[in-house]
Amino acid sequence: MDANLEQLGLRAGAPDARAEALVASYERAGYARVSPSILQPAEPFLDLSGEDIRRRMFLTTAPGGSELCLRPDLTIPVSRDYLASANAGQPASFSYLGPVFRHRADGPAEFLQAGIESFGRTDHAAADAEMLALGLETTASYGLAIPDIRTGDVALFAALIAALDLAPAWKRRLIKDFNRKTNLAQDLDRLMLGGNNGRPEYQGVLAALAGSDPKGAHALVTDLLSIAGITAVGGRSVAEIADRFLEQSALGASTKLPRDVRGLIERFLAIAGDPDDAAAELRALATDANLAGELGPALDLLESRNGFLAARDIDLKRVQFSTAFGRGFDYYTGFVFELTDPSRTGDPLVAGGRYDGLLTRLGAAAPIPAVGFSVWIERLAIYGGGQ
Repeated sequence: MDANLEQLGLRAGAPDARAEALVASYERAGYARVSPSILQPAEPFLDLSGEDIRRRMFLTTAPGGSELCLRPDLTIPVSRDYLASANAGQPASFSYLGPVFRHRADGPAEFLQAGIESFGRTDHAAADAEMLALGLETTASYGLAIPDIRTGDVALFAALIAALDLAPAWKRRLIKDFNRKTNLAQDLDRLMLGGNNGRPEYQGVLAALAGSDPKGAHALVTDLLSIAGITAVGGRSVAEIADRFLEQSALGASTKLPRDVRGLIERFLAIAGDPDDAAAELRALATDANLAGELGPALDLLESRNGFLAARDIDLKRVQFSTAFGRGFDYYTGFVFELTDPSRTGDPLVAGGRYDGLLTRLGAAAPIPAVGFSVWIERLAIYGGGQ
């Protein structure tokens, strides 16, 4: 990796002319360039990012005790700065180019990321299609005109799970584990057995917590961890560890998953193909399961998005849609996509999607629609082809 970068005249975190030209094209498209602080509060990343980000973060503690990190991505920093601005709640579009920091075994811990974030647009399907179109323009600018296009929609899975007769704790768990396919399969196995069959040494604690007042139980677990001198484990805060204990106690008291319901979930997750064919299969599943009303809004958005993609001259037969496709970040709530070079690497070159719930979790008083994508500049420079 480093040798390839040297051949290209780059170093980790250093923009080249094509990267600057790329972000200039985003600015011309209406995405104002911003530069969030490199040093960020760690809590939003620990609470809202996926496991892969958490275990790769660079963490430090300020003299006053607050936990900080070098930004591992730019979506959360751009979102925080937007919420702190006078334009919070209003439509706004931003672009960026700068270093991010993650422990990596196969490359420098500091590497360059570009991208765009769009806040406040209510025309969701059109905004989603614009993200994919701009992503394709991005790879084309580096010489990769026909990347592999993978897409999915987290909202479809969330709508399915919301419609099922499951305990609330199990619904939250299944949706959270959607991006972790091994965990999701394990969750379904546990539901088939009827509740919590986890580590036996925890069962006494979990049984004691089951059915207790959630606020008091959370305070008790937090106090016990603090007394033990535990501040974080595996990138999780004390509060998050307490939440997981309470979730486990709720899961242990939950009901057994009927075989036909598991079959419905597995049938849903097996749907894949181009977006139009997938939409037709999903309509058939919704009708067969008497869930047309529950899945209808998410399916309407999928079909509307397909229309906007076609209107942007994106050949839907080239798009690989899968109901099981997710991106490994906890904050995605809808459309997700990745663009990869089929001949050189399976790593995404451009990737992103919709994260309508993130800004309220960062402190917004009301929900704000949000969608965007990130660009791995160094991967594009190496794998993206000609100058």
